Amino acid sequence: MRLTVLGATGATGEHVLRHAAAAGHKITAVVRAPSRPAFEHPNIEVVRADVTNPAELHEAIEGRDAVLSGIGPRNRKSPGIAAAATAAILTAMADTGVRRVVTISAAPVGPTPREDSVFVRGALIPMLRAALKAVYADLAAMEAELARSDADWTTMRPPKLTDGAGRGTYRTHIGGSVPRGSTIARADLAHAMLAVLGDPATYRRPVGIAY
Repeated sequence: MRLTVLGATGATGEHVLRHAAAAGHKITAVVRAPSRPAFEHPNIEVVRADVTNPAELHEAIEGRDAVLSGIGPRNRKSPGIAAAATAAILTAMADTGVRRVVTISAAPVGPTPREDSVFVRGALIPMLRAALKAVYADLAAMEAELARSDADWTTMRPPKLTDGAGRGTYRTHIGGSVPRGSTIARADLAHAMLAVLGDPATYRRPVGIAY
C-alpha cells in the first residue's frame, strides 16, 4: 500500500514507520521543518508540511491508499493540535479522493467499561479526565471531526502508553475501550493501526486497545 504517515517524528509515529516499512509499504512521512524521522528506510519519503494546512497536505496525501496520523497533544499545555490537524487531513483527503484514515485518541475519551473496577470507574478515570481536561477535549473534538466526515475512519483508544518493546499480542474492542485494560506499548499500538487498515468492521468506529 501507499501510505501517508503524519506525526512521523513522534514516539508512536516512529513505530508506525518501522512496522509499515517492514511490511513493504511505500510511505510518505510528513514532518515539520526541520524535523526528520529517526528511522530511515528506502521505502520512506520525507516531506515537510504544516499539518494544519490542507493545501500543504494535498501533495502528501494525493494518490495514497490511506493516511495514518499519530498527531496529538504532547502535554496538557499544548492542546488543540489533534482536532486542527485532523480537520486539515480530512479536507485534503476529500479534495484528493482518499478515504481511509486511522488516528489516535485515548480510552478516557469514551465511556468507561462497566467491567472495570469501582476504583477505576469512580476515582481513577474521573481524576484523569479532570487533570487532562484540555487534552481529552482536543481528542473529543478530533473524534467529532471524524464523525462529521465522509471518510472511512478509525480512531484508536489506548489507555496509558508505554515505551517498552512490543509484545505482538494485545486485546482490541471495536466500538469502545478494552475492559480492565491499563497499558499498551506504543509499538503494539502502531502495529494495530496498520492491522485495522483493511478491516471494514473498524470503519467509522473507535477501537480500544490494551493488554
